[in-house]
Amino acid sequence: MPKLKSTGSGYSAEMDETESASRDAIMALQTKRLAWSLQHAYDNVGHYKRAFDAAGVRPFDFRELSDLAKFPFTVKTDLRDNYPFNMFAVPREKLVRVHASSGTTGKPIVVGYTQADIDIWSDVMARSIRAAGGRRGMIIHNAYGYGLFTGGLGVHYGAEQLGCTVVPVSGGMTERQVQLINDFRPDIITVTPSYMLAILDEFRRQGLDPRNSSLKFGIFGAEPWTNAMRAEIEHAFDMDATDIYGLSEVIGPGVAQECVESKDGLHIWEDHFYPEVIDPETGQVLPDGEKGELVFTSLTKEAFPVIRYRTRDLTRLLPGTARPGMRRMEKVTGRSDDMIILRGVNVFPTQIEEALLATDWCGGHFIIELSREGRMDEMTVLAEARPESWDGRGLVVHAEKVSIFIKNTIGITARVHAVAPETLERSLGKAKRVYDKRPRG
Repeated sequence: MPKLKSTGSGYSAEMDETESASRDAIMALQTKRLAWSLQHAYDNVGHYKRAFDAAGVRPFDFRELSDLAKFPFTVKTDLRDNYPFNMFAVPREKLVRVHASSGTTGKPIVVGYTQADIDIWSDVMARSIRAAGGRRGMIIHNAYGYGLFTGGLGVHYGAEQLGCTVVPVSGGMTERQVQLINDFRPDIITVTPSYMLAILDEFRRQGLDPRNSSLKFGIFGAEPWTNAMRAEIEHAFDMDATDIYGLSEVIGPGVAQECVESKDGLHIWEDHFYPEVIDPETGQVLPDGEKGELVFTSLTKEAFPVIRYRTRDLTRLLPGTARPGMRRMEKVTGRSDDMIILRGVNVFPTQIEEALLATDWCGGHFIIELSREGRMDEMTVLAEARPESWDGRGLVVHAEKVSIFIKNTIGITARVHAVAPETLERSLGKAKRVYDKRPRG
């Protein structure tokens, strides 16, 4: 792997040399690191050797950045099919940590890290926190979940790298969250934006003015959120709120971060992650400025390199502003597949379908309605009963069992209502499963 500039113990309050580098310098570094990453993946991961060979390309076919388009995409099913450790490019004993998706349908996606990977992850997260306004010595209230989910530990290690004091609260226990914010007086909070609104409600329930809290900066991610929600949070807490982007397959949180001085999209840390935007139908690479599906290739990861990974997130690439050498990605506006993001949890309609079809009363026709009651996103599932099972009263006990099953396996709260046979509209083509009634903007 190309030698990385060591940041030492902690991170300075100023941008590092790479952040302030010119666009030409960043592209030269990307070219060098891409050549290494392609060779590393080909030599050490059976899947990539087979995929490259099948596409008729070899690592030596890469000579300049545009050549990356010759190489095949990686998709989520590739990662699941190689469960648990077959996508790793180092022996298992060299891993210092693994994370995984929930795996509620089929096998989960497992990702792994060498110590060098953890160091890089800590660095890009430290860089992200600093871009959001964080500085050495500040207290960070980390309300992202800890465990196999990458959010909590990703932020934690980055905050320590920056030289901050971390309060590892994790999620839940909203009343206690407010108590600790009042008692410990943190400068920064990291949390999903929807849960930040729940914290806001708890402040008000306790008769506390959130504008008097110590919070100065908020770093919000793991789910889409609007500029209107940003304005509400900033006004309510008298704070600066910025967006963070990441996904476990690429490294975790810290792939891209909005800068507090501009708040105009997320600067991608392009010295570690190479972005492309493609037409989701044809796979053709689109020029900067055109909206399409975001694709990432890792440049420096040892344990779990990813080559042209299709994120399914829709966005566009824009020139850098606060970090001129690093391109920005616009806020993610949707998905090129049918995945739902509800309060930070990824849900596919097929997961709901499997839960319903495991019953003996549902005939398989269902729709999912997404709404926003107050500030929180809600999911309601309308499931059509079989004629022989319909009791005329909504099969309340049976529907509640499905709701509990979804909560226990997928990790979301969904209201399930059984409806009479032949109630739901039939589609002549592809069934429309999801009706998103959440307000936009």
